[in-house]
Amino acid sequence: MRAEDIEQLVSLSRPAVHPSGTWAVVATSRPSLRANRNVGQLWRVSLTDGTRRRITGGVADRAPQLSADGEALLFLRADAKGKQQVWAMRAEGGEPVQATSLDGGVDAFAISPEGDRIACTGAVIEPGRYGSVEGLDAAHESPRLITRNRNLANGTGSLVGRRTHVFVAAMPDLDAEPFYERAPHPHDLPSTSDDLPRTAPAIQLSHGDFDHAAPVFSSDGRRVLCVTARHATRDDDLVNAVVEFDAHVPQGEPHTILSSRAGLSVDQVQPTPDGGFVLLAQRMGDSGRDFVARHTQLLVLEQPGAHPEEVTDEGGADLGEGGSHATVVEDGVLVQERTRGRVRLLHVTGGGIKELIGGDLEVVGHGVGAGVTVATVATPTSAGEVAVLDDRGVTVITDFGAGLQRTGIVEPVEHELAGRDGGSVHGWVWLPEGPGPHPVLLNIHGGPFAQYSIGVFDEAQVAVAAGYAVVQCNPRGSAGYGREHGLAIRQSMGTVDMHDVLDFLDGAIAAHPELDGQRLGVMGGSYGGYLTAWIIANDQRFTAAIVERGFLDPETFVGTSDIGWFFGGEYTGTDAEAVRAQSPMARVGDVRTPTLVVHSEEDWRCPPEQAQRYWAALKRQGVETALLLFPGENHELTRSGQPRHRVERFEHVLRWWAKHLPTAQNHGA
Repeated sequence: MRAEDIEQLVSLSRPAVHPSGTWAVVATSRPSLRANRNVGQLWRVSLTDGTRRRITGGVADRAPQLSADGEALLFLRADAKGKQQVWAMRAEGGEPVQATSLDGGVDAFAISPEGDRIACTGAVIEPGRYGSVEGLDAAHESPRLITRNRNLANGTGSLVGRRTHVFVAAMPDLDAEPFYERAPHPHDLPSTSDDLPRTAPAIQLSHGDFDHAAPVFSSDGRRVLCVTARHATRDDDLVNAVVEFDAHVPQGEPHTILSSRAGLSVDQVQPTPDGGFVLLAQRMGDSGRDFVARHTQLLVLEQPGAHPEEVTDEGGADLGEGGSHATVVEDGVLVQERTRGRVRLLHVTGGGIKELIGGDLEVVGHGVGAGVTVATVATPTSAGEVAVLDDRGVTVITDFGAGLQRTGIVEPVEHELAGRDGGSVHGWVWLPEGPGPHPVLLNIHGGPFAQYSIGVFDEAQVAVAAGYAVVQCNPRGSAGYGREHGLAIRQSMGTVDMHDVLDFLDGAIAAHPELDGQRLGVMGGSYGGYLTAWIIANDQRFTAAIVERGFLDPETFVGTSDIGWFFGGEYTGTDAEAVRAQSPMARVGDVRTPTLVVHSEEDWRCPPEQAQRYWAALKRQGVETALLLFPGENHELTRSGQPRHRVERFEHVLRWWAKHLPTAQNHGA
């Protein structure tokens, strides 16, 4: 796979399964170099034979949902102002109709049980900020008075004067005459405007200086539930509550379903037919900020105000992979569990857990119709396919990844290798063609409570095509191996996690004679950037390194990062001496390895100052270094950044390796 082949990375949304169980709708998304953005449309997929057809023609249509009766299909698409809105169309086809016109756009939505209304969340902007006044740019806005920890968000920027509220809109008449733009009239005045709204006005249910998320209708459709934090200490902790609003009352008062006193950080709530609720949530401990290595659990409430009861225990299944969600079915709940580099689909009841879809794949999303369970999955050779579970078992029925496979995808060798303290480390090795010896790149993932997984990974594929063996593993601190494994590095960063990645590297070199143990590179992003910087301060075996979007100085992280007010305190502690003992910036004077530092100018997760100060220190002490900064990008550059920037990043990365670790395929000539 070459860098420009990222255009073949077609990922899929959660499937919207028709009640008949005969077909489903998925949204595709892929990088387009021509459009320089991620593009995608909705596809109807037959669940009997996998045949598919494109049913929308938008630039980036996403998040499809079907009404309960299967008659209407709703999804998100940008409007003429570039704001994401809900659009609706007949499920059997036809022209989409715009259903919402929220000034701040729509983040998430849900359809009422009757199919006549849409609940959604969207930003409400203080007048005069963030483009709300035409012709007034950010440089001329009023100053922002900051009094709260929660004042930044990566990918958004400042949160001052920006709150997310709950709205309800009527389902548009899909048979009505289309909206026509008003033509100018000779008698128009300069102030004349089109007073006919494109959509019916939405009712804002919530109000106040609070944010709301994860909207869903109650079982009877009379109320809208959501997740919010309204308690007095909400600026100092990570817990939230579940509340409900009357779906017909503008700016009403919420009724509490689950209080913040439960000490939970709730990701999702779903009503059950018997008047109860199921939750996906993490416990936040006595401090309300004890988030390290917390497993996402399935909990139930028998009724509003009841004590949440655990269905999965905290030390067991972890339901927290990005995009995971719960689906209430007649005899239990379907959830997704991350484990050992996989994400499997589980059926959970009070009596136990049963695996429905597993193996060498990652379940991205799931849905059910007429007893047929459908999942979108990533595999070692595809970023997205549709899989069906029925009486025949599990069958992958689509070939969205065919174009990617034609680029020459290499499947890795999986290993469980011995660590120095008697344990083992789990990971993978990618081998290029030929007998070797091949230079080796040690890749380290971010998080740290995340996991390298079995799904196709462009970073490894581009490197192996350039002649490099790639080694990557899930050291202690990673997700997918139990909570104790994740907790092992709490206030001990750069200890057993460093040992694990180096032990796995040594074991991989011993297991594969074609690996060149004398020509080694190391790279990683975010926490992976942290551990890369830490390793090269402690181990001089590497020929060169790449430190990307790194968490490099826990001291300056506080007050500059959107998560700085809690992240470092939980992972590195608050004792000044102990924090410095885990800080790559404090050890930068020990680095001798040529190091490329890569960062994005709008990264509010690991702010650019982390990279700039680290690079300047390397430069000052005479280490060969360069700083690669991407304008207009944030912490998600390598996953969802501008496709041209993603390709340019690969070009710089390969150029750095060509200089220090040349191969026949990548020698810089």
